[in-house]
Amino acid sequence: MKIKEFETFVVGNPPPRFGGRYFLFVKLVTDTGIVGYGEVYAATFGAETIAGMVADTAERHVVGHDPFHIEALFHRVYGSGYSLRPDISLVGVLSGLEMACWDIIGKACDKPVYELLGGQVHDRLRTYTYLYPADGDVYPSDQDDQHIYVNADVAAQRALDYVEQGFTAVKFDPAGAYTVYDGGMPTLEELDRSERFVTTIRAAVGDRADLLFGTHGQFTAAGALRLAKRLEASDPLWFEEPTPPENTREMARVAAGTTIPVATGERLCTKHEFARVLQAGAAAILQPNLGRVGGLLEAKKIAALAEVYYAQIAPHLYCGPIVGAANIQLAACTPNFLILEGIERWDGFHGDLLTAPIEWQEGYVIPSKEPGLGVNLNEEVARANPWIGVDLHLEMTNHPVR
Repeated sequence: MKIKEFETFVVGNPPPRFGGRYFLFVKLVTDTGIVGYGEVYAATFGAETIAGMVADTAERHVVGHDPFHIEALFHRVYGSGYSLRPDISLVGVLSGLEMACWDIIGKACDKPVYELLGGQVHDRLRTYTYLYPADGDVYPSDQDDQHIYVNADVAAQRALDYVEQGFTAVKFDPAGAYTVYDGGMPTLEELDRSERFVTTIRAAVGDRADLLFGTHGQFTAAGALRLAKRLEASDPLWFEEPTPPENTREMARVAAGTTIPVATGERLCTKHEFARVLQAGAAAILQPNLGRVGGLLEAKKIAALAEVYYAQIAPHLYCGPIVGAANIQLAACTPNFLILEGIERWDGFHGDLLTAPIEWQEGYVIPSKEPGLGVNLNEEVARANPWIGVDLHLEMTNHPVR
């Protein structure tokens, strides 16, 4: 079997755009007619530029080659252009192509991918969601004192709404703007607001749900420790990416200085970067994104490394449903899986993009028994929603805020 052709889809995510401005899907077709889908999570260049990178990589390394040869694909792409080091855009492109190959492999073998990566361990997967505004308005104005990320009481009610739907964990990030100049020292206002959100939401949900405190690498280690001290009494399940991802030893200072488990990984790729996190003791929970980390096999290797350090895996998702489906495959066959990120209940536009929905029941995803990734892209919906724009998938503030 050989890969015969490929196609990319750059899909605009309509408002409220939960999961980012657009999604980039890839389709591979074999000479036997099997179709595999993948998704690239790369935000460092414009969407059409990334699509061009996918085409270049597919033409060089995928078309004409056997989709079963995952290790060979990884090493050829990872080392292309005399690199052999983590390159977040290149590895993101590799991830989507590798994912599509696994979809083909599973369909050729008539097995879900998780059965080919060690076999199913979990028959249901605990999930969490961000606190998304009910009206879809993600970005509050200075005058909107009823916004979910301004008003702790509104956030607490929204958290309670999700708990009533069946969620047993919710994530929120009230610490303030994140910028290209981070990490910094939290202001007293940010400290007060963060503490107020955590205590108010904890009071609302009680022990019915874990609280996942998100940040975006906003703080120095010293600043993150000041914030963690404010949060510890409410016992969050994790403190996410408290410092920028560049210096794992500084993040390790935070992990050693707080009782809250540190989680990190959405901006990391390959086993090499995750190994440094584990070796430094910088995190107890790893958050690989399957569309960025290097693909399914690389993520399985990272999970095995984490097992040695008694660390757990919580796959990250802030993109489209094909990455979500790959995350499910990894989680289902990973002994040290903790919890799975979703965009609410895997419905809305994310559901529309699939020919059949991901099964979500009272806070849990039920892994599909269908072969491959267990889902197929609804190409009609994808083609009907092309991305038109120049913005990046996700962006930070470009000026200092503290």
